[in-house]
Amino acid sequence: MKKIIVIGGLSAGPSAAAKARRENEQAEIILFEKGANISYATCGMPYAFSGVIESRDNLMVVKPELLQNRFNIDVHLNEEIVKIDTQNKLVYSNKGDYKYDKLIFATGASSIVPPIGNIKLANNWSTCRSMPDFDKIMSEGMATSSKHVTVIGAGLIGVEVAENLKEAGKNVTLIEGSTHVLNMWQQKFGNFAGNVLSSEGIEVLTESLVSKFDIDENGKIKAVVTKDGGSIPTDFVILSVGIRPNTQLLLEEGAEAIGNGALKVNELLETSIRDVYAAGDNVSIKNLQTNEYDYFPLGTHSNKAGRAAGANAVGRNIEFKGAYKTAIVKVFDYTLARTGMNGTALTEKGIPFKTVLTIAGSTPGYYPDQKDLITEIYYNPDTEEIYGAELFGEVGVDKRVDVLSTAIYAKLKITDLAQLDLAYAPPFSPAKDPVVVSSYVTENVLNNRSKQISVEELAELIKETSKDNYLLIDSRTVEEYEQGTIPGAINYPLDQLRQHVDFIKSQDKKVVIFCQKGLRGYLAELILRNNNLTNIVNVAGGFKLWSMFSKDIEIPELVLIKK
Repeated sequence: MKKIIVIGGLSAGPSAAAKARRENEQAEIILFEKGANISYATCGMPYAFSGVIESRDNLMVVKPELLQNRFNIDVHLNEEIVKIDTQNKLVYSNKGDYKYDKLIFATGASSIVPPIGNIKLANNWSTCRSMPDFDKIMSEGMATSSKHVTVIGAGLIGVEVAENLKEAGKNVTLIEGSTHVLNMWQQKFGNFAGNVLSSEGIEVLTESLVSKFDIDENGKIKAVVTKDGGSIPTDFVILSVGIRPNTQLLLEEGAEAIGNGALKVNELLETSIRDVYAAGDNVSIKNLQTNEYDYFPLGTHSNKAGRAAGANAVGRNIEFKGAYKTAIVKVFDYTLARTGMNGTALTEKGIPFKTVLTIAGSTPGYYPDQKDLITEIYYNPDTEEIYGAELFGEVGVDKRVDVLSTAIYAKLKITDLAQLDLAYAPPFSPAKDPVVVSSYVTENVLNNRSKQISVEELAELIKETSKDNYLLIDSRTVEEYEQGTIPGAINYPLDQLRQHVDFIKSQDKKVVIFCQKGLRGYLAELILRNNNLTNIVNVAGGFKLWSMFSKDIEIPELVLIKK
């Protein structure tokens, strides 16, 4: 009878144990968990702070009794494995030693605690990764006496924690060392999310590092002190600055790993040590785009990898090939999502790429309460293969990012997206879905019918180039123009643009044209191109994106005169 030992009871471990049992009724399966709970929803913890998830018990996905009774798995709670002898196939706990035929190592990762001054003396702080963390935050951080909570780290968990604390009525400061929150996204998309957080009353501090805690004689944090000398009075602190894989037991046995200690596994979840599998936040799997080992600590990968490891430990041959950084996060009424490689990653790897950005309605304009969806796609300029995408909006972000993630896996061209048969009905999508619109716009660019300029490139142009060298045209209505425009823009509304063609030609300059979101700018661009003007670019996302990206908005003088 085959003996399977699983170390780790959070996500990958129970998934592996249950799958091993489904595949082999006769195997002896033992699961060790160093804590008192298994299979709890760490990703759901922030939503329990605000009451969206109503009770602690709802976070318990699988009870130990279910694994024991339904799956006949011997669950050892509060029993930590402290040593592994892979040569003799033994694991050791403080209660004894256990022989195995196959070992599944699913120990996850631990929160990084930075060397903040006085942190070892302070008591009113916590990380946010385990049930003991959750219990401490609920009893202290969510206490009536805790009026203000500081969250250090603005990644996925940090942002979710900050939002839900605010929803629970707390005053919240969110501190991030990078240039923007959610820094796995491009800066402008991170800034979109940061602006939402600020508009909801959260104090957001970026490019800010914490140097120490000011504490009283009882070890209570009174204020968080930043390296620039700032001081934020606070009642409780939550740390969310990253995680470190729990792999020391196998590193000591010579297992291969990447730089952060995550164990390298192949598509069958086998480590470099014979008969030892690994799955979860403690492993490094292949990035399917780069074919390099990468780190993807997300619950979806933990569950899929655990399932494959469990099956393979009892003789199956199930592959988990890898991932490519698909992620999504709720930011109050908005959603931010990404998949694949963005501009930052592509630039770092020296991979040539082009970008297309669109703003399109998630539903038809005639359907009530239409919301815009911002989509930016990165693609190969020669093969048109999609490299990645980032999206921001209030409605329909999730389904579009999943379409694009699927397209990346299938190695579709960006121009293939227009051929997809996507679900259509007015409550869910316009007749031309935003994904399809992105494909149409790209076709126009590739066919030299249009050329986009990004808001980042426009900002650089305005900063570095004399106004005498380009013509910036606002093609919106006079009323829109009067409400605010991009600095230096002149107003030639689209419907009157043909009257100004001769003047524009006489200027013999680069023409930068924009509207509110991009469509009218494109139509204006076509008018000029059909009148033999060629040095023209249309601002991707138009004035709406510029106003979200830049605080540099000019109110034309005629408005001031009217006032």
